[in-house]
This record gives sequence, C-alpha cells and structure tokens, in this order.
Amino acid sequence: MNRVRRHFEQEAKAYDEIILDLIPHYPQMVEALVSAIPFDAETEIRVIDLGCGTGTISSCVIAAFPSAHVTCLDLAENMVKMAKGKLTQHPHTRFLVGDFNTFAFDAQYDVAVSSLALHHLATDGEKRSFYRRVYDALAPGGVFYNADVVLGSSEALQAMYMRKWQAFMAQNVSRRAIEEEWLPRYYAEDHPARLIDQMAWLTEIGFADVDVVWKAYNYAVYGGRKT
Repeated sequence: MNRVRRHFEQEAKAYDEIILDLIPHYPQMVEALVSAIPFDAETEIRVIDLGCGTGTISSCVIAAFPSAHVTCLDLAENMVKMAKGKLTQHPHTRFLVGDFNTFAFDAQYDVAVSSLALHHLATDGEKRSFYRRVYDALAPGGVFYNADVVLGSSEALQAMYMRKWQAFMAQNVSRRAIEEEWLPRYYAEDHPARLIDQMAWLTEIGFADVDVVWKAYNYAVYGGRKT
C-alpha cells in the first residue's frame, strides 16, 4: 500500500481530471452509487466514505442528504486536504488519514460507501474480511455500496473488458501513456476480483438485497443492506 499511497499523494491536485480521462462514465457511476442510498433526503444519516480521495463521493452524498454526518477516510494526506477544501462549507464532516483496511470503526453508520479504492486490497481474503468489518460497523438497516473496478467471470469477458477500457482511455490520453504508465500501474497495484464472487461474499456475510446498481464492462456499483 506504500506504493499506492505515494502515487495518490503525488496526484491529489490533478486527480479529479485524471479520473475522468481513465474511468468510463465516471459521473454516471457516482450518481448510481448515491442514488442507491435508501433514505429520505432530510434524514440525519451517518456516512463513512472509505478511501474518500478528493471528496467527490462525499460531496455528492451531502448534496443529496444535506443533514448527513460524514466521515472521510483516506490513505493519502494530500487527498484528505483536497477533500477538506471541497467540503469546507459542510459543518458535519470529519476527516481522517488512515488505511481503511486497518481502520478501527469507532461508530455505527447508516451508510458506508467506497469508490475506486477496495481493489487495492491484495487478496480475496482481505476483501472478504473487510466486507465483514463494514457489515459489523453498519447500524441495522444500514447500507454499503461500492463503486469499483471488477473482473469478468471468464477470460473472454475479461479480455473484452480490457479492450473496451483501453479504447476509452485512448480517447483521452496517448497510447504511449496507456502502455507505459496506466496499464503497468494497473497490473502492479490493482487487485480486482470477479463481481460475481463479491456478490456471493456479501450475501454469505449477511447482507440482504445484494444487487448490481450499475455496470459498464469492468466498472460496477454494487452492495447491499444490513438486516
């Protein structure tokens, strides 16, 4: 995770632009995640954003739920600084620098969200353990939704996903950047899992109403509710 932290520390100021160049339909993905939160707009919900980055997800949650109390957690201090700047007008927000994989949840939350972060967990076992910890940190009726890169269920599908992803990136960045920077980083730092497996893990842990809210090839929004 140290390598991941270094990259995010370096890229914090440019991250919001980079993400639009690299992630297909990113605004739609964020909208889908926030739209899945099943509370009334004025409800005073407790939200934790795991791997908050520059605060994009949290700012969208706050726009939809103005009375929300939001905890922003990220590994990179510079990302948290960016999030603070983006959310400075919201009075019920706290900011923490730390690793979500070892974070000791200090409250029960109505909503846990994450975006483009959990694929940095290196093994399936780490992901399953993390999902269990999120489940335990939710209040009854609370929800968890994750927007992330995923693997296809077969080699053929995964190969197609990668072609589609590279074709999207090629509209925004050079082929050299794709081949010498973004693909090598993906293979070195990212450890996505099959979406179908993650749906099964969430169900086994105890989440109800597990579903895929949105999907575009190798990017998906999925999650469920604590009964």
